[in-house]
Amino acid sequence: MTDTTTRPATEVRKVHRTEVAANRRRGGDLRVLLSPKTVGSTSGFFGTLVLQPGEAVTEHYHPYSEEFLYVLSGQLRLRLDGTVLLELGPGDGVLVPITMRHRLENVGDTAAEAVFHLSPLAPRPELGHVDTEDVAVPEAHNPQVGGAP
Repeated sequence: MTDTTTRPATEVRKVHRTEVAANRRRGGDLRVLLSPKTVGSTSGFFGTLVLQPGEAVTEHYHPYSEEFLYVLSGQLRLRLDGTVLLELGPGDGVLVPITMRHRLENVGDTAAEAVFHLSPLAPRPELGHVDTEDVAVPEAHNPQVGGAP
């Protein structure tokens, strides 16, 4: 009996964070590694975030996606719907529900690193994020999900 769910190794692609452009528009160094554009994903996308001390990702929400966030290092504060504060450190994970406004701040004295996954995908990339405060770096290049560097 043949297993039709097994894919040849040539269809699996490894992506290093230096292969994708940093998105600094909302603050920090955000890189989408695994996405429809980079690996042909159909259910969501995955990436990394590095925030230097004092940096923040400006408040926004996702009208179609939940956001899963896992902290690798550093100390982060997550503001939810403008008021709820969660203090996050290494090993902490959190789920931000669809349509919940959120802002992430590095409140420590060292760089903070995290990984994130959003799912399901928005119908079109430009519909995936809605900014609710001025973006951190309006003139910054804003690559689409998983765009090439």
